Amino acid sequence: MNNLKTVTVVGLGKIGLPLAAVFANNGFEVIGVDINEEVVRHVNQGKSHLLNEPGIDQLVKDAYKKNSLKATTNTAQAVRKSDVVVVIVPVLIDENDQVDYQYIDRAVLEIARGIQKGTLVIFETTVPTGDTRNRFGKKIEEISGLKMGVDFYLAYSPERVYSNRILQDLKNYPKIVGGINKESLELAATFYKKALNGSVINVKNLETAEFAKVAESVYRDVNIALANELAMFADQHNVNILDVIQAGNSQPFCHLHHPGVGVGGHCIPVYPYFFINRGLKEGLITKAREINDQMAKYAVDVIEEEVGSLENQNILILGLAFRENVKETTKSSTLLLIENFKQKKANVFVHDPLFTDKEIASFGVIPISVDHQIVKTIDVVVLQAYHDRYKHLTFDPFTNCKLVFDGRNVLPREQIESLGIRYKGVGL
Repeated sequence: MNNLKTVTVVGLGKIGLPLAAVFANNGFEVIGVDINEEVVRHVNQGKSHLLNEPGIDQLVKDAYKKNSLKATTNTAQAVRKSDVVVVIVPVLIDENDQVDYQYIDRAVLEIARGIQKGTLVIFETTVPTGDTRNRFGKKIEEISGLKMGVDFYLAYSPERVYSNRILQDLKNYPKIVGGINKESLELAATFYKKALNGSVINVKNLETAEFAKVAESVYRDVNIALANELAMFADQHNVNILDVIQAGNSQPFCHLHHPGVGVGGHCIPVYPYFFINRGLKEGLITKAREINDQMAKYAVDVIEEEVGSLENQNILILGLAFRENVKETTKSSTLLLIENFKQKKANVFVHDPLFTDKEIASFGVIPISVDHQIVKTIDVVVLQAYHDRYKHLTFDPFTNCKLVFDGRNVLPREQIESLGIRYKGVGL
C-alpha cells in the first residue's frame, strides 16, 4: 500500500472534485481529469467550480497550496502516471429509459490506453449490476492487453453522497467496497481508509457492491411513491398526510417519506431502470416509477379542478432545478409540469435564482423575476424546488393569484390564505 501514492480521479463533477480534494489533503498526489477545459482551468488555479457545496472551496485551495492537486483533460496521460484510478463519470438513461454509457465508455477507453501493470482501478459511478466486471473490466483487458485481477486490480465502491453536504457524507458514511478478487478488495479498502479517514464495509464481490447502491436508490423511490399514493388518497378523505406521517413514524419500524410533486435528479428516477432493464420489469419498482412520474399530472389536474380551465392562465413555477439549492435540471419535475401545463394551453413562467434567463428560456418557458411587476399578472403559483430564496418569499405582490400549489408542503399556508389566495399541497 505504501507504493500507492498517485491517484487519478476521472470526472471532476459534483462528486469527483470533492473526492479529489479530500484525497489531495490526505497525503496523496492527485490528478483530476475532466473533459471540460474550464473546470480544469479552475482547479489548476486552486478554485472550485461547484456551487452551494460547503467546504469545497477551502479544500481545493488547500490542495492547491500543497501542490497536491492538478487537473488535465488528458485521461490516458494521467492514468499512465498513477497507482490508483477512481472513476466517477455519469451514467444516465436516455429518453427511452435505456442506459446511456457514452461518457463512461469514452473514459474507460482512455483509461485502457494509459493503464500500467499493477494499477488499481476503482469505479464509483452507479452502474447496472455486472458492468464493472463485464463491460468496463473486459474493455480495459481488450485494449490494454492486461488481465484484471492479475495485471491490474479492479474494485467497485459506490458514491453515496448528497449534494450540499458531500464532504460531510464522505466523512460520515462508510464506504462499501467490492473487488474482483481478494487482492483488489484489500487494496481498495486500505486505500479508502487512508484517503477518506473513514470506515469501510467489505462485501463479497463487485456485483454485491453495485447492487447495494442501486438498491439504496430503489428503496427511496418506492418509499416516496408510497407516500405519494397515500397523499393522493388522503386528499380524497380530507386527511392531512403530514399529520399521518408524523404519527406513523413514531413507531420505530415505520419510515414513511414525504410526498411531493415528483422525483428528479441523476439518482432516484434513474437507477431503478438499472434493475428494470435487466429483467425486473414487473412489481413495486416499476409501479413506483409510474406513480412518481405521474405526480406532475396529478398536480396540474388538482390545480385545474380548483381554478377551472387553464387555457391562457398565467402559471408561475418556482424552481427549474430538480431539488432545492442545486443547479441541475436532470429529470426535474418542473419539466413534467411544463409539459402538462402546455397541454392545457396555459402560459408557463419559471423563476429559479440559480439559472440565468437564457438558461430558463431554453426550456421553452418565460423567465421572470419574482421582484418584477409582472407577478401581478400571475394566476397560479406552483412551488417545485424549495430554494433558500423562497423561504423569505412574500406573496403580497401576487395580487391576481388565485391559488398557490405547494409541491413540497413547506410554504406558510396561513400567510398565503390571509391574502385571500387559496392554498393546496400534496395530501394536505
